Amino acid sequence: MNGRGVDGSAGDADYGTIGGGYARYRQPDARIGQVITAALGGARTVVNVGAGAGSYESATLEVTAVEPSASMRAQRPAHLPPAVDAVAEHLPFDDDAFDAAMTTFSVHQWNDHRAGLREMRRVARGPVVVLTCDPELVRDFWLYAYAPEVLDTEARRYPSVAAMTEALGGHTTVTPVPIPADCTDGFNEAYYARPEMLLDPGARQACSAWSFVEGRARERFAADLRSDLADGTWDERFGSLRQKPFYEGSLVVIRSVPA
Repeated sequence: MNGRGVDGSAGDADYGTIGGGYARYRQPDARIGQVITAALGGARTVVNVGAGAGSYESATLEVTAVEPSASMRAQRPAHLPPAVDAVAEHLPFDDDAFDAAMTTFSVHQWNDHRAGLREMRRVARGPVVVLTCDPELVRDFWLYAYAPEVLDTEARRYPSVAAMTEALGGHTTVTPVPIPADCTDGFNEAYYARPEMLLDPGARQACSAWSFVEGRARERFAADLRSDLADGTWDERFGSLRQKPFYEGSLVVIRSVPA
């Protein structure tokens, strides 16, 4: 299909290259999972679009996963069903085929987020649930002081909340999702109280925005953060975050139900 990489990845990130350790660093966080489950309501059958390695797929629901990247499909654990090789913009299902549709940390990877969201709306009788980041808030995170290129990239890639709600139509709500200090899902903001984790190249690689940053910028970031952690500069500026059990950053759940 147009816009797909060698391993089938859709959008601008090549998960055949960067996705090898994804499942190790991006473990679903149970507290975020509870927010998603609540948003799905009483759905029994759910399509998970851009399902990756299976994060946030409930074992109590009948989930059909859709994932274009062969690398990500290969990382799905044995207890989950295999994912369908397809892209969000062309879901191979009938109208109203599922009780609900969901996608987590995936919309910014799509070639055409409006088409993908409309497809989710088409195949779901009930709620469409999108876990994503609000690009208007992405740069508020401390990481911007060290790696502005990364968060500028994220802000460019994430569709605006207004654009997503318009594409979904119906009755739409947007709910901020608090991020726990010990969050097991290693996106950038998950390390708000654990800056040391972002010195791990594997942790950075599991966040696709880092793959768009030149090696020199990554090296500069690591050197600057390591130095500031060693001499106490980071803690002087941002150390109060270590005491916060939750962080309200850019993470949101968008929920749309038919009008």
